[in-house]
Amino acid sequence: MGLLKGKIALVTGASRGIGKAIAIKFAREGADIAFTARSESKHFLDTVAQVTAFGVRCKGYTSDASDFKQTHELVDQVMADFGRIDILVNNAGVTRDGLIMRMSEEQWDEILTVNLKSAFNFTHAVVPIMARQRGGSIINMTSIVGISGNAGQCNYAASKAGMIGLAKSVAKEMGSRGIRANSIAPGFVETEMTDALPEDVRQGWLKMIALRRSATPEDVANVALFLASDLSGYVTGQTIVVDGGM
Repeated sequence: MGLLKGKIALVTGASRGIGKAIAIKFAREGADIAFTARSESKHFLDTVAQVTAFGVRCKGYTSDASDFKQTHELVDQVMADFGRIDILVNNAGVTRDGLIMRMSEEQWDEILTVNLKSAFNFTHAVVPIMARQRGGSIINMTSIVGISGNAGQCNYAASKAGMIGLAKSVAKEMGSRGIRANSIAPGFVETEMTDALPEDVRQGWLKMIALRRSATPEDVANVALFLASDLSGYVTGQTIVVDGGM
């Protein structure tokens, strides 16, 4: 307990799913939490309630993570509210699946903008802060499809592969300032996004997993905790696959 005591974590897209699990896990370990969501929904308010139950500070912010100006203004507000940012988790993301021959330009642009550009926006905004602090951990939530590709997800796979390249490059640029940047590539995770899949598709995924079960958001949050904490103080530029041996 207390692996993140005294730390300030900014988690994007934390009103539900993996982002919410990460925010709660970090709070359990003593971090104060700033998080973002697209709207102030019941899920948003539930994240605040569950995080503050651990006796830490928590504030949620609504914004469009793909908007460069809004992102920088949000980070400025987080600094005004919390005074520092030690951990950034780039988790905000969406899917718009479709075969490449039928994929519209809009489907491509939306996924690259929401998933990849938002990660650039937040990283761009926090790197100067972490550089002044002489330390920080940036974690990009990518996907196994960003490594292996997946039929029907050219846009999503490209965005997630881009996030891996972004983290590796930031690691090389900012390592001398004590800033670490890593990626987590989950496989099949039980979230609202995967709940919508047909049962035959779900069973097909499970047959490919060595552990014969899907991941929970908490499985992914445990790895995020490792990368956020001093336990991974000599780990940077890496991609940790969390796929149960898929």
